[in-house]
Amino acid sequence: MGARDCVGSKRVCGSKRVCGSKRVCGSKRVCGSKRVWGSWSVARVVREVRPEAGGHSAAGIRRSWDRALERGKWDEAAHASALGNVSFATEMADLADCDLVIEAVVESYELKAGIFRELDEVVTSPDAVLATNTSSIPIIDIAMNTSRPERVIGLHFFNPAPVMKLVEVIPSVRTDDDVTRLITDFATDVLGKVVVAAKDRAGFVVNMLLVPYLNAAMRMYADGHASAIDIDNAMKLGAAHPMGPLELSDMIGLDTMMLVAETLFAEYGDDFYMPPPLLRRMVAAGHLGRKTGRGFYDYS
Repeated sequence: MGARDCVGSKRVCGSKRVCGSKRVCGSKRVCGSKRVWGSWSVARVVREVRPEAGGHSAAGIRRSWDRALERGKWDEAAHASALGNVSFATEMADLADCDLVIEAVVESYELKAGIFRELDEVVTSPDAVLATNTSSIPIIDIAMNTSRPERVIGLHFFNPAPVMKLVEVIPSVRTDDDVTRLITDFATDVLGKVVVAAKDRAGFVVNMLLVPYLNAAMRMYADGHASAIDIDNAMKLGAAHPMGPLELSDMIGLDTMMLVAETLFAEYGDDFYMPPPLLRRMVAAGHLGRKTGRGFYDYS
């Protein structure tokens, strides 16, 4: 949930291309893991719907890579190579010869399903892997929108992806074992991530545990048990959490929180997954957290 996404592949070093598909910016971006771009000569394509979004992504990627250079994470040659190997596109057809596509759009089944139907038509190689960064949607539901569900897998990053070490790898019941091994090796050897092998159930591992906790904090706040800052400080100072549950929800995006909670509630039917009424009202009001300047806190 709230991952910024990285693309690359150990197998495609050299002439093959690894590409990212993205329609929504904000909290999700197909962009650079320092280890991918520094260690592997891989061409990347970042697909945006609008040219201005591509410019925004390009500037963000450049800033991230410049910081890596300044901090000594890269040398000048690796920095120059990375910048030279990334391009931006607005057409799905530009992903045709990719060997790996990572979708990273908003947490909507309808939107993701439509993208995978398009990718199935556009991506030419039968060996290409189509990965989704979904936070909660069962992979099989997405995979069955293609004619190649055996090449579809979940690859779920956490926000911010260049910093967060964890990634969930989620094969469906139709995913080939070699695809699971390939993507696991890619995540560990190329991206330098720690992989959690998750079963294909809504929410996987992290969000099955995280969503009830965040929902409980929202209900506590709505019921007047404590202020937002006291709830967050209680968990930061009393449970050693790096962020409190309400500020974390604001960072994730309250609209994303609601969509993920709805998916989990639909799958399991347990009340602790049900989006709290306050969350629904805040989303309806457009108070989505940091990205809109207001959520449980005011960021204006």
